[in-house]
Amino acid sequence: MHKPSTIVSGQRLGRLIAEPNAENLPSTHTPTVPPPQAICDRALLVIDANSLPNPVAPTLSKSPNCPSPFVPPPGGNYHLHPPPSSLTATNPLLLRDALHRTTPPPNPTYPPLARLAMALATNSAATAAAAAAVSGGAASQPRRAAAFVPLKRRTISAIHAADPSKNNGSAVPAAAASSKASSFAVATPEKKPAAQGKWTVDSWKSKKALQLPEYPSQEELDSVLKTIETFPPVVFAGEARHLEERLAEAAMGRAFVLQGGDCAESFKEFHANNIRDTFRILLQMGAVLMFGGQVPVVKVGRMAGQFAKPRSEAFEERDGVKLPSYRGDNVNGDDFTEKSRVPDPQRMIRAYAQSVATLNLLRAFATGGYAAMQRVTQWNLDFMDHSEQGDRYRELAHRVDEALGFMTAAGLTVDHPIMTTTDFWTSHECLLLPYEQALTREDSTSGLFYDCSAHMLWVGERTRQLDGAHVEFLRGVANPLGIKVSDKMNPSDLVKLIEILNPSNKPGRITIITRMGAENMRVKLPHLIRAVRNAGLIVTWITDPMHGNTIKAPCGLKTRPFDSILAEVRAFFDVHDQEGSHPGGIHLEMTGQNVTECIGGSRTVTFDDLSDRYHTHCDPRLNASQSLELAFIIAERLRKRRMRSGLNNSLPLPLAF
Repeated sequence: MHKPSTIVSGQRLGRLIAEPNAENLPSTHTPTVPPPQAICDRALLVIDANSLPNPVAPTLSKSPNCPSPFVPPPGGNYHLHPPPSSLTATNPLLLRDALHRTTPPPNPTYPPLARLAMALATNSAATAAAAAAVSGGAASQPRRAAAFVPLKRRTISAIHAADPSKNNGSAVPAAAASSKASSFAVATPEKKPAAQGKWTVDSWKSKKALQLPEYPSQEELDSVLKTIETFPPVVFAGEARHLEERLAEAAMGRAFVLQGGDCAESFKEFHANNIRDTFRILLQMGAVLMFGGQVPVVKVGRMAGQFAKPRSEAFEERDGVKLPSYRGDNVNGDDFTEKSRVPDPQRMIRAYAQSVATLNLLRAFATGGYAAMQRVTQWNLDFMDHSEQGDRYRELAHRVDEALGFMTAAGLTVDHPIMTTTDFWTSHECLLLPYEQALTREDSTSGLFYDCSAHMLWVGERTRQLDGAHVEFLRGVANPLGIKVSDKMNPSDLVKLIEILNPSNKPGRITIITRMGAENMRVKLPHLIRAVRNAGLIVTWITDPMHGNTIKAPCGLKTRPFDSILAEVRAFFDVHDQEGSHPGGIHLEMTGQNVTECIGGSRTVTFDDLSDRYHTHCDPRLNASQSLELAFIIAERLRKRRMRSGLNNSLPLPLAF
């Protein structure tokens, strides 16, 4: 008779997978439990510690009999088994599954298993049979008999309340599920989240909405919104799902997110050359990070929709004249006149048209040959030809060229789409809710709702209230979401917010964007990381070193010191090294233009230089040279991180971090 299986809590398993350094698995112990005959309805995940160095970086594999993606139900304890011999570390699979917080295992002395296989039931109508709960002392200790615990299903809301008949990727018919005689099901945790109520595209209207303009004519507003509802989507649901998968890789430390673009797009500066230059500097930064850091780069632009801006004050006063604050070109104008500052619904139609045109050009650049690696030497901007960063980039580009030449000589093709195109996604702050609602569509493939104004949306520091309208809207759309977090964020509130927006704990769904300043980062970020880890939640951590470092220059202009930005980036990496978590990316306000808005950098922009080319409509941005300099520094830090982990690394880059 076979010995029963050992179980481990979802919380602990989530830590093992999301934070490999949280526990060190032994490299020699192999349990004697035989592999189960009927593991699961959809797929099998395997962690093989014997094939990995210590500390363990989990290896995840997928059964060849379960080729399609799956979304199991949240919560509970997970059964762990050694994998069948056919399930070696082939077919690497990124964990896309819902690992939800749960109670610790009843016996805290359970040892980690050397080989872990997680059997998961699917998100179907069929109920699972039982979960065997067994203590697991040392290998020499006797095991107690199995105890069977009845399962309960938790009601799933928000994005997971879609019609199962439309959700081909995650649902299985009840008959098919019950035909699999699997006793390795998932138990639902006792603690249930607070009921959120039924979500609809306009349920946010029942909540308190901050930072929304007051339009003078409700009739005109309604007419404009009805018009936008008839427009085609700006982006497609499948593209957003692909981005979510890539962000999940960054959460596991297998990719690095580069998110950048204008503080606020404007109608006045809408020009193909400006779009090209920003895209080009993002390509350059991506090349530096990929070649220098030897890590895949997920490129996300603050473009094609980043118009609306939150304001600390509803009104602005100059020389005794008080007018509504400028809230972005899709709301009102920046000229300080009464006519310009009146919110105009027609601006939303113009913002839509500009977003579509911008994305159309970006798609052409990304897939039409401009982004081909063979052109890496041609991406340098003219004004950087004789600069230090331009020279460093030119040196790196020649090394990439040599590598491509070697590949060609070895008979490897460099004409594959992976070498001639690039993936590029768009993002913006979800602020102007009427506009976002008008562009929300139900996906015919999955039955889920997507905000088709951008691939990724984020909720800002001023609008992330747990009971607010913006959180209510975002919990129901299936796009990957960002959460801007300052030093004011309470760790418990962050956990609650993540659970509201991602009740199934799906990797890639939530990206935490920290914006604190260097000193606050070192003090506050560790507590946030620990709270999220202890809750068993999987998120992607990226840093926004811009917003916490804004100062006022003697001339009265807002600026950001490059040294302060760099200090916050260093603090971000240092804290994640300290906590054993993954620094997943960087979020920048930047431009490909040769502006003088942030002081410092290798070309040393001074306070006196600010007025030369200060063009921003909102906050100061890094120019192309400063952006590239920061990319070289981050690439060096990523390279050193890979060296410490024992992974393959690239040749050293100039300038240590």
